[in-house]
Parts: sequence; structure tokens; C-alpha cells
Amino acid sequence: MTDEESGRDGGDPPDESGETPADPPDGGDRSPERDGPTAGGDSGLQDDRASDGDQSPDTDQSADGDRVDPDAGVVTQFMNSEWLPVVFLRETLSSAVIVAVVGIVLFAISGIWPPMVAVESGSMEPHMQKGDLVFVTEPGRFAPDAGRGETGVVTHAVGTETGYDSFGQAGSVIVYRQPGRFGPPIIHRARFHVEEGENWYDRANPDYLPGDSCETVPNCPAPHAGFFTKGDNNGMYDQVNAIGAPPVKPSWVTGVARVRIPLLGWIRLVFSGAATTTPLPPADAGTAAATAGGVCPVETAGVGTDRQSPPGSVDGPASRPTESTDSLAPRPAV
Repeated sequence: MTDEESGRDGGDPPDESGETPADPPDGGDRSPERDGPTAGGDSGLQDDRASDGDQSPDTDQSADGDRVDPDAGVVTQFMNSEWLPVVFLRETLSSAVIVAVVGIVLFAISGIWPPMVAVESGSMEPHMQKGDLVFVTEPGRFAPDAGRGETGVVTHAVGTETGYDSFGQAGSVIVYRQPGRFGPPIIHRARFHVEEGENWYDRANPDYLPGDSCETVPNCPAPHAGFFTKGDNNGMYDQVNAIGAPPVKPSWVTGVARVRIPLLGWIRLVFSGAATTTPLPPADAGTAAATAGGVCPVETAGVGTDRQSPPGSVDGPASRPTESTDSLAPRPAV
């Protein structure tokens, strides 16, 4: 065999100059895959790059990058979305639901609606301040043994004997509304109970009366059975002062005060327009009689006149005589 034939069989063919090409320095294969990328290789790299930025076919992307599964339910998407308008709406609805739940619970406990009232004036100071929010319950609910009848109201006279106190003094603080009277309900303390036609003058505290006999004071004898009431910061009973309320019938009592929350009632007073803090001018001789008995209205659904107690109308010291007890025992005719 000639050298030319062996070159064809065992090695690379000679080039045009007749010399056999030298092997690559690294001894590697000079295949097209090693020499450089082919068209197929380029397409593979492009596919890899495209897959890096490709979105999943079963998800959508919102403007802020929130991924939401379109196959999920509407409620699931709403609860999991991070889109700002949806987040705001979700938080607003959550707050409303919490408020509603709290209102339902308070209604279940109190038995009346609204279960909270805002104090509009200072006639119950110092035990209730203007702007306080007071939780009330329906008459008869959580009534103590000393409570009177279905109302469960304990008067100041009975509370003094039995040791029942509420809001700093003996007796229950009630919310009542006189039919036909303009304005919001009144929240004052029940002092004693009278029967129809009763001459109650000798049972009352003379310091809270404008006259010295039954003939010289209003509502004596009593036109009907009911409670005599008074603001703790007032100088006279509601039934003998400018309020002019007759004895409070049990059916007029809409609630009994239980808990006071300071200052929180200002929110309600501001929205109702009853939040004025401008002091009234001192009462002169011509207006003293009209302002001698302040009223402590409470803001519920309506807005009424906020009458202030006059200077010096604070209840006197404990040495003052208290009302005679309004026990249920028979009384001598008067």
C-alpha cells in the first residue's frame, strides 16, 4: 500500500497543497456543535429566555403585581386581592361588620334601642358629665330586689334604706320621656314614689321645694301615681321647677342607666348639633324662676334644648333631710 492510499484510509485527506491538516491544539472534535452555535441552538436559548418572563397561563396579574387566580371564586379573589381599592373596600366592610356585631350584642344585653345615650347638659354633675355616653337597659332588666314593680326602679328613699347606690348616690338613674313634651328624653334620679291624690309634701325634702305647703307647690296633691325625679346638680324636683313634669308614670320610663363612659358621647353630640359649650349668662331676677330647675336631656334620636343648671343649684350636704321612704306599706289618709 502506498503512502497516498494509507493517508486516505487512516487520516485526514491532504489539502490542496498536499499537506495533511494538523489536529486541533486541544485534541477536541471539530464538529459543528463545538465550532459554534447552530440555528437550532439559537432558538433553544431564545425559548429559555422567553420562558423566564412568561406568565402562567392560569393567572392574571394586576397593575400592582398582585397575582389572582381567575378560576378562584369571587369571594376568594376579593379576600386575597392586594389591589388598593379592593383593600380599602374590604377594610371598610370589616369595620362595619364589627360595629354591627357590637350593636347587636349591646341590644341583646340592654333590650332597648339605642342602648347608649349621650348626656347633653350638666344637671347630673358631678356623677354624670356633659358628653358622657351612658349604657342603659330596659326597665325591669337586671332589677334589684328593692326595685319597684315591673320598672325595677329603686328610688333614692328606698336606696337609702336598703343601701342600693348608683352613680354616686342612693337610687336609680332613669331615662324618661313625657308624652307631648318637646325635646329628647331626660336622665335624672328617681327620688321617691307617690300615689294618685297623695299629699306628698311632708315626705319630700323641703330644700328641694319652692313653697312651704302642699297648696303652694305644683303637682300637690299628686295628679296620678308616679316617680318624683331630680337632677343631682339641680336645686328642685323636676315636678316643681321649670321643667313642669308631673310625676313620672312607669310607662314613661324608657331605660335605667347602668354604665357611664366619659367623653365618648361628644362624638354623638357634635353630629347632632348639641355640642355647644358656650356658657349661659347668669340668671337675673326675671329669669331665675325659669331656670331654677335644670334638665339633663340625653341625645338619642332627636335633638332638644340643652338647659343648664343655674349657679348654686348643687345638692346640699348629707345633713340635709332626705325624702321619706316610699315603702309599699299602707299610709294614713291625708
